[in-house]
Amino acid sequence: MATNTTTTHHEPIVNDAESDRITNNKPHLSHTTTNISLSPEQFERLYLAPKVPHASQNVAKYANAVPLGFLGFVISTFTFSMVLMGWGGASGLQAVVGIFFFTGPVLLLLSTIFLWIQAQFFPMMVCGLFCVFWLSFGVLQLPTLGLAASYGGGDAAVGAVSKEMNAVIALYLLVWGFALGTFWLFTIRINVVFAGIFGFVTIGVWVLSGAYWALSNGHFQKALRLQKAGAALLFIVGLLGWYMLFVIMTAEMRWRVCPPVGDLSHYWGDTDVEIGAMEGEKRE
Repeated sequence: MATNTTTTHHEPIVNDAESDRITNNKPHLSHTTTNISLSPEQFERLYLAPKVPHASQNVAKYANAVPLGFLGFVISTFTFSMVLMGWGGASGLQAVVGIFFFTGPVLLLLSTIFLWIQAQFFPMMVCGLFCVFWLSFGVLQLPTLGLAASYGGGDAAVGAVSKEMNAVIALYLLVWGFALGTFWLFTIRINVVFAGIFGFVTIGVWVLSGAYWALSNGHFQKALRLQKAGAALLFIVGLLGWYMLFVIMTAEMRWRVCPPVGDLSHYWGDTDVEIGAMEGEKRE
């Protein structure tokens, strides 16, 4: 005799409210934003500028553009200084005119634009300053413009040693020395290496100005000695620039080493304050 066994399955009855409650209780993924704040010393090491309010807002969005500008600057400065010192019998800058229009200015201009976007005021000013220097000085190295010939009655060789042309260049470099010296005043609150770069480049430009003054007066041997002395100072600038570039890249590449730069920020007051607040403190 066969017995039919009926099995009844009871499905749980879940209303809409309970279904929503159960669904809401399911684990889910969420995005969490973590802000890592750089100390003023770390910020100045990376960006060569004081950490002012809102200065780090765009830091996490874009790559650090400071080493890009430094790269163009140090390659151009090293090459320029060694040619002026006559290493290996080098003479004339026409063969390396690219450092005045491409190697230096292109990288410095890109860095200037990116730093402007990042709201990094001082390094933006520095990169823009050196960008226009290389461009303006490179124009002197283009014989196709006929600048020297215009001072020598059509003869470029005569114009290149003329009093008028060399006096003009000497005045131009003299003004550049004052501009660089002004920037040096603001670097002494950042670090020793950065201040050293601007200190030596200021003196170097003034020495080169003296070389052009001597050349304008017909003192050729004196002009040559001053040219080599100024170039030696610029070579030191190049060395310091390479070191600063290495320091920034070690930090960006997360190396464990931390080369010293001679931090000077702790000798000054806090910079992470609004300008309006500073004015209010002065009145009080």
